Amino acid sequence: MPPVPASTPARRAVSPLDHRIEAVTGHEIDTLWAYRDRGVLDEPHAHLVDRHRELAKAQTGVTFYLRLLNRLSSGEFDVDDALFARIDRTVDRLEEATDARDAAARKVLAALEPIEAAAAALAPDAKPLSTDDQAALLAIAGGAKLYEHLLTGRMSVTAASGTRIPHAKVQRLEDAGLVVRDTGHPVHAGQPVSLTDAGRAALFAARRTPTTQAPKVPARPGTSPSTPAQRR
Repeated sequence: MPPVPASTPARRAVSPLDHRIEAVTGHEIDTLWAYRDRGVLDEPHAHLVDRHRELAKAQTGVTFYLRLLNRLSSGEFDVDDALFARIDRTVDRLEEATDARDAAARKVLAALEPIEAAAAALAPDAKPLSTDDQAALLAIAGGAKLYEHLLTGRMSVTAASGTRIPHAKVQRLEDAGLVVRDTGHPVHAGQPVSLTDAGRAALFAARRTPTTQAPKVPARPGTSPSTPAQRR
């Protein structure tokens, strides 16, 4: 099986919903972001990652104003009317940032819950992709073209990564509805081959690590493990 994209040392984001996303997909957040950038994800998972990116950005705003408020109350500044005014403005900005974060979290939940429901209903005896098919689909996800040699008439498929995929394998994947050719282009010039939504879903399902239940993680103060934090 091709290697899973390496996670970066620092997590992209930390939210109370991250463990649910990782449990249902079988991948860490950083890996999901990498798959999204490479076009591997099907539409529901791509939509989920896009909403999670919005949540990560909103969470950054909350973190910024929390740190600023902590600095203002650290004793570094003189206690006077100017400090009180800065604290008031920071609290207002923190409240706005938290509202934006909570709204983004609700969008993540709206995208996540159908995926959780689909995973729960997925037949356990569904036939998995072979290792070779996974490798072929992953290569095609990065871009591939089908060529016909002008002299020999021999057909060949070359991925953008340089990987060569047997034409017979691409035909079989096409018959299974996992890939599609853009027949609007002549084969002697290169006929683009891409994954269908079914192909993306099959590849993603094959590469996810099976999980039986969401990992139990301690909730941060003031938050629920499965829902956005609520302010009093």
